[in-house]
Amino acid sequence: MAELNIDGLVGPTHNYAGLSFGNLASKDNHGQASNPKAAALQGLDKMRRLIDLGVPQAVMPPHERPFLPRLRRLGFNGTDRAIIQSAMRDHPSLYANHCSASSMWTANAATVSPSADCQDGKLHFTPANLSAMPHRSLEGATTARLLKLMFNDKKYFHVHDLLPAHPNFGDEGAANHNRLSSNTNKKGLEIFVYGRRGFNAQGEQTHFPARQTFEASQSIIRRHQLRDEQTVLAKQNPIAIDAGAFHNDVVCVTNGNVIMHHQDAFSNHEALVKEITEKAQKLDIRPIFLTASRDEMSLSHAVKSYVFNSQIIMLSNGDMALILPKEAQENKASYNFIQRCLDGDNPITDAYFLDLKQSMSNGGGPACLRLRVQMTDQEIEAMHQAVIMTHEKIDRLETWVNQHYRDRLVFTDLADPKFLDETQTALDDLTKILEMGSFYHFQNDGVTQWSTHE
Repeated sequence: MAELNIDGLVGPTHNYAGLSFGNLASKDNHGQASNPKAAALQGLDKMRRLIDLGVPQAVMPPHERPFLPRLRRLGFNGTDRAIIQSAMRDHPSLYANHCSASSMWTANAATVSPSADCQDGKLHFTPANLSAMPHRSLEGATTARLLKLMFNDKKYFHVHDLLPAHPNFGDEGAANHNRLSSNTNKKGLEIFVYGRRGFNAQGEQTHFPARQTFEASQSIIRRHQLRDEQTVLAKQNPIAIDAGAFHNDVVCVTNGNVIMHHQDAFSNHEALVKEITEKAQKLDIRPIFLTASRDEMSLSHAVKSYVFNSQIIMLSNGDMALILPKEAQENKASYNFIQRCLDGDNPITDAYFLDLKQSMSNGGGPACLRLRVQMTDQEIEAMHQAVIMTHEKIDRLETWVNQHYRDRLVFTDLADPKFLDETQTALDDLTKILEMGSFYHFQNDGVTQWSTHE
């Protein structure tokens, strides 16, 4: 098995509209001018760096924005130009939600269970409904279509439908899911993290929304045919949510047998460590906990630096490395913690700090930008090959970005008819590079076999 990292390609509408309540970076940078070109190039540079380190990479294309099919369903009529101008005039906040480039954060695209874990021996995906936030709730159906395009061989893959789009089944994807293993070919221990219960909720209130529900995580366990002894249900610490850890991957990351997290990431920390250890050992996994204590690093520093929103990657020599944002290097508390991990008795031997400022300014670090999929060689060969990254493919995408993306974008630009033409032309060209066919609605005059599910 290899771990394929599927990174989201930042879309041309990348902007700072401050849409995500509970995401402190999104709030703090609301109204600032963005640079979509720099954002996309920073993401592509990260993919290139991981390929150089021996990590297989694929790309998930951006969703079409502004999303006119949904605006039409909401009663905006006329030409595309008339719709975007009337939506901006009559309800600018609604229009902003339909322009978000948030699909770039593919950690929220789906929850993935490798074939080694699932009783039917298939690789399972459940696309996230992202029902907690209006702008993100637009993504699920398109993400499901993309996954079915990328993983369309039913011999190897099972792409499920979304869970019901109801608050009781709020599902935020892999950002609240971890996996431990001793060997990628063997069964792993899957850790499902939830923030609240949808039914029979008592004492569940937080200031910021707890987005993932217990019921959603339970449903995915059933769908993916996972045994009880292979799963742990862990509750997010309300303190962490209210500190800005709107997803668990802001305070926890895993790979192999390593779990790196903040002491306040989970409720009942000691009991959870005991449960993980006992279940892991029965699967021949010896977990290594790299825990930042609250005295060593406050939650505030953890959220500001995004030190836990890193990637732990496996190197060809069997060691591990951290892929981190530069902000984690600039923060004294997080940097000292990283050095302690590098100096300690664990597999992590290197740390790489990348410039992801455009994504970070909207609350997304290295881990947010990727969906991890552990796959066999046969499964990789069976997927859509045109989305697998090479240096040559990245070169081509960089040329595409430089040709089509703006280097400065403010909110009012989103209602410019010329900008709509630019985004549609860019995505039309992208479908040729990634061999997607006429995937987007605008390529089919807004009518496709999936339009009623959007």
